Amino acid sequence: MRPMTDSKFHPFIDDYLVDMEEGKQSKEIHQAAGYVRRKLSQPFVRIESGMIDRAVELMEKYFGFRLLPWERFVVACMHCYDDRSDTVIFDEFLLLMGRGNGKNGFVSALLFYLASAAHGVEGYNIDIIANSEAQAKTSFDDVYELVRGDKSGKLKKQFDAKKSVITNLRTGSEINYNTTNARTKDGKRSACLIFDEIHEYENWDMFNVFTSGFGKRKHSRIIYITTNGHVRGGVLDQQLQIAHDVLDGKVTDLGMLPLIYKIDDKEEAANPENWVKANPSLPYMPILEQQMHKDYAKTKYRPSSAVEFLTKRMNCPAQDTFNTVATAEQVLATNRPIPYEMLKNMPCIGAVDYASVKDFCSVGLLFLYEGTYYLMEHTFVCHLALQMESRHIKFPVEEMAARGLITIVQTDTITPEVVVGWFVEQSRDYDIIDIKADDYRRALLEQAFEQAGMPLTSVRSGARTHTILSPLLDSLFAEHRLVFGDNPTMRWYVNNVRQEMDKKGNVQFVKVEPMLRKTDGFFMLTHALNGIADLPDSVDCQAKIEMKALF
Repeated sequence: MRPMTDSKFHPFIDDYLVDMEEGKQSKEIHQAAGYVRRKLSQPFVRIESGMIDRAVELMEKYFGFRLLPWERFVVACMHCYDDRSDTVIFDEFLLLMGRGNGKNGFVSALLFYLASAAHGVEGYNIDIIANSEAQAKTSFDDVYELVRGDKSGKLKKQFDAKKSVITNLRTGSEINYNTTNARTKDGKRSACLIFDEIHEYENWDMFNVFTSGFGKRKHSRIIYITTNGHVRGGVLDQQLQIAHDVLDGKVTDLGMLPLIYKIDDKEEAANPENWVKANPSLPYMPILEQQMHKDYAKTKYRPSSAVEFLTKRMNCPAQDTFNTVATAEQVLATNRPIPYEMLKNMPCIGAVDYASVKDFCSVGLLFLYEGTYYLMEHTFVCHLALQMESRHIKFPVEEMAARGLITIVQTDTITPEVVVGWFVEQSRDYDIIDIKADDYRRALLEQAFEQAGMPLTSVRSGARTHTILSPLLDSLFAEHRLVFGDNPTMRWYVNNVRQEMDKKGNVQFVKVEPMLRKTDGFFMLTHALNGIADLPDSVDCQAKIEMKALF
């Protein structure tokens, strides 16, 4: 451990900031150091050094381990306050690190302290939320066993420990554990929410329930603690996007402290010296280091082990390159602004995937502008598709509808008139030179499109077409030449597709999960890509229009 630096904030903060700035760390941790310095250097910031020392002392005394530098840093940052309003500087913590770094042990000690009289806030109710009861109870049980096993009797005088709730008798603060069955949790009055392993959360339903009564207690905090995972486009990816915007300075009015421990590139995993970037506890945990070497050795023999090692140990989301359409980073890179004004009256290729009249239907316009393909996508959803008890769609459809990205059709079918109506409306602003549709449903659409005076051209689907399009999609995603704008629906569609290759090298795009995940938007995109040979760059078109205006 480094010698303590001259204290500017608190030794636990100052010393770790030096590690963040000078040590082997991820880009995001380097950024976080500067971010913390800026936040805490504001004249109205009050750092309660005595509370920090007492918190660490209490946690170490009762749980029998010395807090690691990153843990002390987090505890210290939790005790930084705004003197003007007596609110916490950081009310939201995102802690992303590799598996096995002692996250749950830290949480156990932390919630014990937060519920104690040493924290000094009465009625400071703490809720641990996880996907399974066993997972949610891990830290709860640690505190339960600590209190029940206390032979001195001191803790039993302070805490009433039951198997469903632990109550501090002095402060009235409660510790509860909860699973993701959010419908039963209305009415919570939490002061601290600890969301465990949020990489498993596919939507915000559970979060919304627990936060509905949140923030009414003094110094309320939300803590997300997780490794990375295999669910793309879910809560974790969205939180990481917010975190990056905070670290990049794009968002300045959030009290989030993101600590994102990860390797910066998957190639770094080959050098064990880089592993500490994703595992801040590694220098202090020889057993963890030993296990990671074993796990890495297995990656040479099992591709699935390599995916797991990169994702769970290195926090570098990895997918089997033989199966995925695009990497997680490539899909996230599609979230860039669409230059709507520059595309006005410009040529584009329309496309529609109309696989089922009682399910989902995706429509879109594809533009080429300055060498980049921009896709404006909209989804129609039949209301019947959302009412099937046996098939709960794993996507926040209603939230996307509120944002205008989805239209929920209240009739029992998505009629051709609904589909063509969208293209007619778009044709007022854009030059739709053609609209592509799969042969399978073209017959249903043809009459409506003809009556509306809109073009409609059939495209082939299947392995032959997919094999041709596969290298094109690979290059567009790899070169970040495909932009969807701020459209989570479209990214969800892409993440729900995998590639299958037969012995002859033919590619077939198939659903990751047949029933609960939709792919309509992805296949709509493939239809549009069939027509890109006829799609001119809008920059050239704009130049021609401007030249004509001169003469």
